[in-house]
Parts: sequence; C-alpha cells; structure tokens
Amino acid sequence: MSKYAALFRNLNLGRRHCPDKALFEQAFAEAGAQRPASFQVNGSLVFEARGDAAARRIVAGARERLHAACGLAEPAFLRRVEALRALVDAQPFAGLDPADEIYDRCICFLSQATPPPDPATLPWRSPRGDAEIIAYSAAAHAALGLSRKLGASPGSPNALLERRLGAPSTMRNWGTLNRLVDRHG
Repeated sequence: MSKYAALFRNLNLGRRHCPDKALFEQAFAEAGAQRPASFQVNGSLVFEARGDAAARRIVAGARERLHAACGLAEPAFLRRVEALRALVDAQPFAGLDPADEIYDRCICFLSQATPPPDPATLPWRSPRGDAEIIAYSAAAHAALGLSRKLGASPGSPNALLERRLGAPSTMRNWGTLNRLVDRHG
C-alpha cells in the first residue's frame, strides 16, 4: 500500500457545493480508499491505495460521489505522499531574501495532462507584482509561487498560473504542505 494525497481545487469543507468532513471521507471510503483522512478544511485528503492506477480510480469514484451528493465539480490533483515529502525535504524556498516582503510561499499543483511552464521563461509576475511563479518542480509537477500583499489582499500565484497555462491547478501554502507531510509522510 502507498499513501496518496488528493488535492482539490476550490474545495472548502462545509461551503456551498462542497462536502463536510464526514461526506468527504465517506466518498473516498466508498470509492475504495483505505484510511481516508481529510486534512484541514482546504480540500486535502490523504488515503492509501494499492498503486497509482488504483489511486486514480479511487479519486475518480470519489469525485463522482461528491458531485452526486453536493454538486462538487472541481478537479482533484493526485500526488504520492512520498513525492510531497521529497519536495518538502528539498526546501525549494531556502535562500529567499527575507527582506523581499513575501506574504506566502505556495505550491501550485498541475494536472498530469497540463504541460508545465517552460523554466526558461520563469519567473512570471502578475501585472501588479503581487504574485509570482518562480520555479517548476518536475518531480512534483508543480509550480513554486510567491504571494505579496500590496493592497487589501495578497496576490494569487495559482490565478497567475491558471491564466498563463489556460488550465486549472490547485494551490497549497508551504506551511500547509509541511504540516500534511509531517502528519502523513
């Protein structure tokens, strides 16, 4: 058995068209997941499966159940927890200048079908300068982003990435990813 993380886009437990924790975990259990465990309220769930193909079937089955139960239509991005552990251990944000006024460090996960950003074109910056994609991790098929708070709210590296690639992605802040790996990795 291997551990997997299903990272949903725009899923906040208990909101409209989103499940509560019990329904979220139940949808995965009914789809065949072993030990499904919701993590925080941001649409992250860790479960065990017998391999990558089984994990993909479980996520597809859980998405169907969630759509039928509450209308959730958002994509989920599947990653092995061991790959997330490797990303955390690599410390990709080490060396950032603390004087750079970074609000948050973020990881934006892409679907396996989405071509990655060309590293030669990075960094990408939002017109306001409040969001930036600084690097791409091939191992995690994820973009590394920075958020700055220049006005009332911080910029979104995920929104920047989705606009540039024309495809959905989902974002977790670096602290959340570290806590998920500490608990489940």
